[in-house]
Amino acid sequence: MIQLSIITPERTIFDGAVDQVTLRTTEGEITVLPHHLPLVSVLAPGELRLRHAGQEVPMVIAGGFVEVFSGSRVAILADDALRVEEIDIAAIEAARERAREALLGVRHADDVSFAAAAAALEKELARLRVARKYRGSRLITPPSHE
Repeated sequence: MIQLSIITPERTIFDGAVDQVTLRTTEGEITVLPHHLPLVSVLAPGELRLRHAGQEVPMVIAGGFVEVFSGSRVAILADDALRVEEIDIAAIEAARERAREALLGVRHADDVSFAAAAAALEKELARLRVARKYRGSRLITPPSHE
């Protein structure tokens, strides 16, 4: 078993024992199993899946860091994270559009503004990819058509 902690600046998303955790780093996707070699890596926005007792629990991470400690302990410090059941597709699509418009608005601005807008768009696109992947799942809130 792996002792996994997923923490954002606002809250602890998960703290418990799992069989494995699969996540995206900036170098590619990795799966951490018990007794994994220690490592520290930067997380890329995208899906995180943890497995416990044969059940997979999907989440979406907006970026951050992962540290794998000897002794089968993993700490994820995420910029932002959501459990799949917390995803609201309509809200994400609206946020994605705002991020896209912001990116277009700062195209000729300074590098810092452009990087911030690009990161916001990447975060929303990662959420949307995970939401669409699990759209038929009972875990996702369907978009409202008002």
